[in-house]
Amino acid sequence: MVLVISNILDAETAKSFREKAGKLKWRDGRITAGATAKSAKRNEQANLSNGPGRAFRDALAEIVSSHPVLNAAARPRRFSNLMVSRTADNGHYGPHVDNAIMGKDGARFRTDLSFTLFLTPPETYEGGELIIHTSGAAQSLKEEAGSLILYPTSEIHEVAPVTRGVRMACVGWIESLIADTAQRDLLFDLENLRASMRERSSEQSAELLTLDKTIANLLRMWATP
Repeated sequence: MVLVISNILDAETAKSFREKAGKLKWRDGRITAGATAKSAKRNEQANLSNGPGRAFRDALAEIVSSHPVLNAAARPRRFSNLMVSRTADNGHYGPHVDNAIMGKDGARFRTDLSFTLFLTPPETYEGGELIIHTSGAAQSLKEEAGSLILYPTSEIHEVAPVTRGVRMACVGWIESLIADTAQRDLLFDLENLRASMRERSSEQSAELLTLDKTIANLLRMWATP
């Protein structure tokens, strides 16, 4: 499932992060690419390991990791450190697959889901679409600043060349409590049904209690805490 979550950041918050990002130090994005992806990557990446960069990363991570829709869809077990990329002057990130395992030593984790959070308004740059190749088709996505795209890390994806302006985006990865995509999607459907039922049913209704029990028991069956 490819899911677009609008307004993770409102317009003013997205603008504030853009302004802060302009003051960060940037470096060649190939430094952080895997061996296979390195040859396809032509962008810059912000240094988020120092004081200002770390504060920027932590503030953005807190917003992303606490969003209820993302949590319902992803069932996060852990998040990667965020990265912020800047692409301009025909920069791009050609077709590639992200590493299945990231991190080092005790911090290693499985990448089940990837996300891209757009920080720049789409009308300020040309190109730069996130293209996700799924089952022989390709989805081309270019969202409003503050919107996030969540998608399976297992899919081939790319960023089209930016031919005008500057594209800035935050990217990250999630290890889910539910490794199986179909199971995760089913739980998300049930969560959406539960939210809808709560608007018109009592919390103690037999139907809602049965749904609560079903979701809880599926989590017991499938989750890996």
